[in-house]
Formats: sequence, C-alpha cells, structure tokens
Amino acid sequence: MPPLFDHHVIVDWSAASQKKRGRDSIWICHLGPDGEQCPNPDTRHRAKQLLAEILAIAVRRGERVLLGFDFPFGYPAGFAARLGLSGPPWRAVWDEIAGLLKDAKDNCNNRFSVGAELNRRVSGGRFPFWGCPARFSDEFLGPKHHGRHQHEGLAEKRLIDCWMRGAQPCWKLAYTGSVGSQALTGIPVVRDLRNDAAWADRARIWPFETGLSLPEEARIVFAEVWPSWWKVRSELGPPNDKAQVRTVAALFAARDRAGELASWFVPPVSEAEVQRIVSEEAWTLGVMGPRRATKTPSSPALPDETTNRAYLRNPAEISRRSFALVRAEADLGRFPRALRPLAMRLAHAAGDTGILADLAWSRGAVAAGRKALAAGAPILVDARMVAAGISLERLPAANKVICTLPEAVMPQGTTRSAAAVELWRAHLGGAVVAIGNAPTALFRLLEIIAEEAAKPALVLGFPVGFVGAVEAKAALAVVGRGIAYITLHGRRGGSALAAAAVNALASTG
Repeated sequence: MPPLFDHHVIVDWSAASQKKRGRDSIWICHLGPDGEQCPNPDTRHRAKQLLAEILAIAVRRGERVLLGFDFPFGYPAGFAARLGLSGPPWRAVWDEIAGLLKDAKDNCNNRFSVGAELNRRVSGGRFPFWGCPARFSDEFLGPKHHGRHQHEGLAEKRLIDCWMRGAQPCWKLAYTGSVGSQALTGIPVVRDLRNDAAWADRARIWPFETGLSLPEEARIVFAEVWPSWWKVRSELGPPNDKAQVRTVAALFAARDRAGELASWFVPPVSEAEVQRIVSEEAWTLGVMGPRRATKTPSSPALPDETTNRAYLRNPAEISRRSFALVRAEADLGRFPRALRPLAMRLAHAAGDTGILADLAWSRGAVAAGRKALAAGAPILVDARMVAAGISLERLPAANKVICTLPEAVMPQGTTRSAAAVELWRAHLGGAVVAIGNAPTALFRLLEIIAEEAAKPALVLGFPVGFVGAVEAKAALAVVGRGIAYITLHGRRGGSALAAAAVNALASTG
C-alpha cells in the first residue's frame, strides 16, 4: 500500500516579538519527493510564505501533504460559549482570534492584549489566560497563575493535555512552555493557509473538519503535533528545535511508509469524548494512549496496570473506529460505489486493507446478489464456519443458509468439499453461493454450471490455500463468464471473508 502522504511537514512555532533565528525560533522540516529541507525563517510572515510555497508545488503536482504544528488547535470545552460565540465552537474561536491578533512582518504582535481582551469577555477579570512580561500592564491579564480554573467552570487543560504528561495549558502566555502565545499567533496562520483559494476545496483541519478519520478528499491535512512526545534524535540538531522537527518528520514519514500512520487519525477515545474533541478541543496526532508516570523497579504494580488495562469495550465505538480506519487506509475510489461497503467489510474482516488490491468482480455483481437475497434465494456455503459467520438477523427474507458438507460422503479421487457441492444441484438456480474454504468446491461448482442450465445468481469465491486457490479463482473470472461473481485473486481468502461478503450484501441496498 502506498503512503498516505507525499509530503510530511513539521513546524516548530514561535511567538517571538522580534525577528529571530536559531534556538527558540521557527523551524520547518519538510520531507517530500525532493528530499529534506529544514529552513529557519526569522519571522512568522516568512514561515507562512514558505509553507504556502510547499502547498502550491504539491497542488500543482497532485500530491498529498500533512502539515503538523506544535501548538494547540483548540481550547478546553466551553471556551467558545463563555465568549458568547455562535456556530461551530472551534471555528468561532479561530475567527475571533484572527480578528483580534495584529502580527506585523517584523514579528511585533499584540498577543498579550488579545489574552487580556479574551479574559475581559470571559470573566471580567484575569481569567482564564495568564502570564505576561513585567512591562505589560493590564487589569485583565496578570503575570502569575490565577488558580481559578477549579472554581470558574472552565478547565485548565484539554483532554489531550491530560493524556500528555508535561503538556502546558493553552492559557499560559509567557515563560517556558508558553504554548498559549504560540496558539494565539499560530492559529491565524493555519487558518489563512487552510482557506487559501488555490487549495481550500481539498484542505482540511484534523479533527475539526474530518472527524476522527482521514477522508479521501482531504489532500492537505493540518494537524496538531507535540514533538516532546517523541524521543528526539539529538544528532539531527543543534539546536534542539531543529532536531525535534527533523525527528518527528522522519518518524511520521517512516510510519506512513509502513502503513501505520492511518491509525493515528483514529485515537482510542470513548464515544462520549469524540464530540468534545471534534467540535472544540482538537487532538494531538500520534498520541494513542495516556503517558503514565514512570515506575521505579521497586514500586508495586498499580491495580489498573495489572487487572484493568485501558482498552476500548464499547462495541459500537469499536465498529465505528474500525471502519474509520478502513476508510482512511483503503483506496475505495477505485471501486464502483455499490461495491464499496462490501470491500470495506472484507478489509475489516481480514484486518488488512491491502487485500483489496486483489479484489475482482463482474459487472452488476452486487446488484445481482442483493436482488437474489431480497427475493428469498438460499445461500449455499462450503463450510460450517461460513454459515456460522453469516448474521441471520440481517438477511432480508429469512433466507436459508445451506451447508451440505456434513451430508457428503468422501468419494475416491476428490475431496469431501467437492462432493458436498454435488448436493447443491436442487438449490443452485438463482442462489447466492459463498465459498470460503476449499478450492475444489469452486472448481466443482464451475463444472456443474458448465454441465447444466441452472446458474446461481452470484458466486462469492474466497477459497484459501497454497494449492488450487489461485487457479480456482482465476477460473471463476475467466471460465465462468456469464456468472456474476466477486472474488479475491491470489492465495488469500477464508470463511470469514466469505461470510463478510454475504453480510455486506444483506446490510446494504
């Protein structure tokens, strides 16, 4: 499977009030088809120009881009409401910040005044933002932490910040780790880049505009990252800022090539947390579990680390996340629209979107299968495991599932599975056939069809194995012309795939 992105861009942002290069300034690592580049622009204005140039080249070439920025994209739930804003909370806050921030080409900016104004509107006092230099004096922004989050009904940290031990709160505007200032100066830049008319139709902010997934139409994806989450390769600096962006860009690109990056767009959060993340708080790409305090060897294991490990238990949420990952990883655009739900179920059943490269079908196969099931056609299966995997409650007409394998007698010179197919003759006309085990069953089916007029409505050919599977499925596609079929070329297949195909036909229409 090819990588999701052609370009991996990681940006270490800075809210500096004057031009600056080197340590604690802006660093951009761009890994793309032309190799690695790591510029160190001295202003946010120049950084924005460089990023726009990367996007323009990618759009011209028809390539896909991931841009990661190291500042929060969202604020704790309730911030937009406290400001009295309407519309999608994240977008309303972004628009408000962009309208208030003044950021000159030489980096001179009014971020502390913006923090003070937001405080005035939220609380009429010095809450929730805090931190400013001694020279800045405003009745609505103080230099020290106000300690009021517990009593004011607006959390200090987002859900993702609580997962990432050491993450600073987005309300902090000054001193070490002042990500609040980075967000105030960075969000307007990301907003402008995303809305550029040259590519706005294909650009998306993750997860605000994509949900916890990666839709195919998202060709330019902006995401929040936190370089400190990863172990930095110091040899890629100095300074450390440069080492961080180079480390993370290389790591993201490597995970993408390995087919692992898609899963990062679907973090393991509860169903109740999804709306909070998608509408307001955002998430940090690549964080797939909370970071716990390190135990010393002598420390006893905590109960939750031995008997109550955190894992997803909600069936509906497991299913939602699974299919979101399939959509993110699979190139579903190459399939007819009617076939896509079935393709997704096959990938889900196999735990591997790579199998879809071998999926083959005849024209109108899905429609033929649906029509047959709706008319009450029987389902003929070659193994009891296929029958066991079919969800009877989904069948539209209480269709009979027939497995003749237990009745078949092992004959000389062939397999019991092939002999079982002989017993299908009375049921074959107009049936849906699902073969997920024996290549000999598929071979014998094709021979029987060639001998007489009765034909099934659809053959789902998924026999598996090292001997005969490749040839049997090739015969279905070539010798079996005139038969509606769906198959998976190559050695792979199995009862789970055959059953998944039936369930897909029964569930869509």
